[in-house]
Order: sequence, then C-alpha cells, then structure tokens
Amino acid sequence: MKIRYDLKPRSARRGEPFRPEGPLPFGQLRTDHMFLMDFADGAWSDPRIVPYGPFLLAPGAVVLHYSQEIFEGAKAFQHPDGEIYAFRIDKNAARMNRSAEGLCMPPVPPADQVQAILALLDVERLWFPEQEGASLYVRPFMIATQDSLGVKPSNRYLFCVFLSPSGPYYPAGFQEPVKLLVTRRFHRAAPGGTGAMKTGGNYAASLMAGEVAHKLGASQVLYLDTADRYIEEAGAMNHYHVTRDGRLVIPSFTDTILRSVTSESVLELGQEVLGLRVGQERIPFEPFLAALRSGEIIEAGGFGTAAVVSPVGAYVFEDGTELRVGDGRIGPNTRRIYEILTGIQRGTRPAPPGWLFQAPRQA
Repeated sequence: MKIRYDLKPRSARRGEPFRPEGPLPFGQLRTDHMFLMDFADGAWSDPRIVPYGPFLLAPGAVVLHYSQEIFEGAKAFQHPDGEIYAFRIDKNAARMNRSAEGLCMPPVPPADQVQAILALLDVERLWFPEQEGASLYVRPFMIATQDSLGVKPSNRYLFCVFLSPSGPYYPAGFQEPVKLLVTRRFHRAAPGGTGAMKTGGNYAASLMAGEVAHKLGASQVLYLDTADRYIEEAGAMNHYHVTRDGRLVIPSFTDTILRSVTSESVLELGQEVLGLRVGQERIPFEPFLAALRSGEIIEAGGFGTAAVVSPVGAYVFEDGTELRVGDGRIGPNTRRIYEILTGIQRGTRPAPPGWLFQAPRQA
C-alpha cells in the first residue's frame, strides 16, 4: 500500500516532545493528523495521511440511520530507546475484520491496517505524552457512507485511524480498585447477535446500565447472559477471577462476549510467566457469588486495552448492598499481571516474539 501524505508543517509541534502540564485525561486529545482510505466499486483506494478534522458525510449516510459501523482500540508506547512501539495491533486488525464480516462490511487487509497505524505513529511521534502512565491510544474505525435509505449494507465505506494522547483510563490509575454493578435488569448481548463484534451499537445499548451503575457507586456493569445463569463480561472489559488454589479464570469466549486482546495475551503468557494456572470456562453466577462469600475467590477484575487490568474491590447490587472481593484491595496476583503486561508494553520487560510493532521512521 502506497500512502499519500498531506501533512501540516513540522512547526505544528515545533520539534518539541509533548509534555502535559497536568494530569492527562483519557481519550480527549487528538494529534495533528489522521489516516483515511475509501472503499467503492469493490476496492479500497487513496490511502492517505491528512490533517485531523471533519470529513464530509451525507445526512442519508447508512451509518447514521442503521449503525453500520465498527471500531478498534489499541495502544502505542515510547520505549527507553526513544522509539514508538504499538502493542499487538495485528490482533486488533484480525478482530476488525471479524467485526467487518459480522456487519456485512468489506475487510481491510491486515497488513494495510498495521501499515496505516505505524505510518501515522511515525508522523505523530512527537505527540507521545511524556508523563507517567501515558500512551498514544489508537482508534481505527470504519463507517458506511452510502447516501441511502433502506435497511441493507452500504456500497461505500470510509476507514479512518486517529490517535489520542491519553493518561490512565480511570483517573486514579491502578491505585484504586473499581466496583462493578451486578444486575439482572440489563443485558449486553443476546446469542446470535453482535456481542462478539466491536460495533458502536453494543456500546450505545450499555449507556443506561452504565448510568445506573454510576449512581450506585460502580464504574461498570458485570453482565450476565440473557438467562441470568452465567457471567459474561463487563462491557468495556473481559472479566476474570483468581481462586485460592492458584487458578485465574476468564469466561469462555462466546458469540455474546468480545474477545479481548488483553485476555488473549494473559492466556498466552500462562502459568510459566504469571505463576497461575490460566484457563477459560463457563462461570455459573450463583456458585460465583458463593465462592466470593466463602473466600474461595480471592481476587477479581477486568482485562481490556484501555485500562489493561482493572482490579475489582467489590460487587454492587441494585438494592445498594455490596459483596467485597477478598479484603477489597488490589491483590498480589492482579498487581503482578498488571506489572508484567505494562512492562511488556513499555519496553521494560522482554516481549514475546511478534507482540510489538516499531513505528519506522519514514515520513
């Protein structure tokens, strides 16, 4: 893929690294440029990096009326050698195409997705925020752009990648455990639907449940399956728990659970690295609660790109009661997993082969 460059003058960053004056929010800032590519007549064309800004979209665009849209989330980090490395973006590219298939959208060749991200990271490398816990958050997405009413797939699409210099997902970072709301009133996804795809409709459907969670002091919702029998995920992250006998358990991936790149990384690292027997299984809800009460479950949390590891200190119920996990603090296994993953991402710990992608200096 030959990328066309239409760049702002280098003076836009004045050749200086980005040094935020205060705590950096997650996902609110943008760098100077974005990557765009168009799909029409059965082919992708005109891959380009251009100044970040609005693009033209017809009021009748399919994405605005029928939500034909998918997206991804990844991170890139500046290592001690001064270079920028993206974490496992080939996995994101593969998941993007699984989502595309489920939404009747054209695949983007994985190699082109990776090239687009790395080229944009190269152009924007001075935007990496020199601040503890910061990253360049990478947001690829695809939208249906055909101006057409009628429920059917679009014949035109736009693929875009932009970057967000970001601090930790939660303001307190990894210092404070979060609480999860457990509810039978809301469900994230149904079998045979789009639960395993990263599409905006899934997240729009979670907003009301999220607002209820916040009113009860919880950060997110722990969703159950539609029969309220099994634990599924927490919407923005996969769930996990650690047992007293040294097992780390992640719910089995189904068509109602998004396959987290972070969860897959934990599963691949396994016992030799993490010191825990790592595996997946269907997790019945009532026995899970009983194991929490008995102390058989000693730690719990979530795995996801944004926060990496989110330790859970307690589960909140709609009647206002809470069920604490262990002593309610961050456990040693959770802390070790976080340190291993972030060490790999930030270049302070050796990475398994193929996990890191260096942004080449080209532009």
